[in-house]
Amino acid sequence: MTRPNPEIISDPRDLTPAWMTAALRSAGHVVVVQSLRCEPVGTGQMAHNERIFLEYEGDPAGAPATIVGKFPSPNEESRASGARGGYRAETLFYRELACDLSCVTPACHYAAIADDQSTFTLLLEDLAPKRQGDQIVGANDDEIEAAVRNLAGLHAPRWGDRTLEQIEWMPTGIGDEYALYIEIGTPAFVDRYKDRLSEADVEVFRGFARGVKKWISRRPQTTTLVHGDYRLDNLMFEGCGEATKVAAIDWQTLSVACGGQDLAYLLGNSSPPDQRRAHEERMLDAYREAMAQRGVELSAERIRADYSYGVFQGPSITMLGSLAVGQTDRGDEMFMVMAERCCAQIRDLEALALLE
Repeated sequence: MTRPNPEIISDPRDLTPAWMTAALRSAGHVVVVQSLRCEPVGTGQMAHNERIFLEYEGDPAGAPATIVGKFPSPNEESRASGARGGYRAETLFYRELACDLSCVTPACHYAAIADDQSTFTLLLEDLAPKRQGDQIVGANDDEIEAAVRNLAGLHAPRWGDRTLEQIEWMPTGIGDEYALYIEIGTPAFVDRYKDRLSEADVEVFRGFARGVKKWISRRPQTTTLVHGDYRLDNLMFEGCGEATKVAAIDWQTLSVACGGQDLAYLLGNSSPPDQRRAHEERMLDAYREAMAQRGVELSAERIRADYSYGVFQGPSITMLGSLAVGQTDRGDEMFMVMAERCCAQIRDLEALALLE
């Protein structure tokens, strides 16, 4: 891997004006950073984010007053999880893929990762005053629809593009060890949260573990770029009503997979089950319309089939994510909300029958 210039900074306390000057100049900004200060921002489970306030010599046109720096998590467990491919996927997504998509993402000023896959630095556009979604609270229908339409901007440009599988660093979504992770992780997840999971939800998780190999074998042939963790905590909103806009962040779970996994995961986790049942058909229609606007014509039946297949992204990410990162009170509450919502979605669609 080419040695980055300037060198990678893994701890925001090591940032200096000279380093930041070099990083911003590498992105085309003709600046001299005079001083900077940082403060933590966001609720990341696998990495650590800092908002960086910048002061320059003079008044350079177009230079950002603030940026967001993303660094490896200080938590050893979370950092080890990110080093298994998530840090690399996100860094190279911003460096190589983001510019060719029509979904809204933050602009990237610097992206570099070391050969150890656990040391990286990202300098991203500060999306403030956009507001981060709240996975626990949920979202209103306008916010969810804006997220659905933005999702089409990720899926449509590389829909059915087989060259994605030739990208050396690109995860394929479901590796050879995936079924084993689900089969082994499910009992650990159920045991950890046995006092907080309903019996009905436990049976959904166990049913998925029993049928995970069947799920893998039935993946639709047409694939695309998939975010993998496209949920409210990873979305930034602004405006309200029909003017609501959204940007997607946190691309550590990027892969090549079925687009229905992102769509089902978003709808299943963004609202309580009653709200999701009320708007589900409208959201699927919005996705179909947004895909068509970008040149990918899909039937309602095809979208429904991919959506039904994709609902198992919910228990998969909920279970694997909770076991892969450091345990926190908010994290536990979030994972329990996600478990309840995605299990209700699976029961509503009778999706376990697909695994029999």
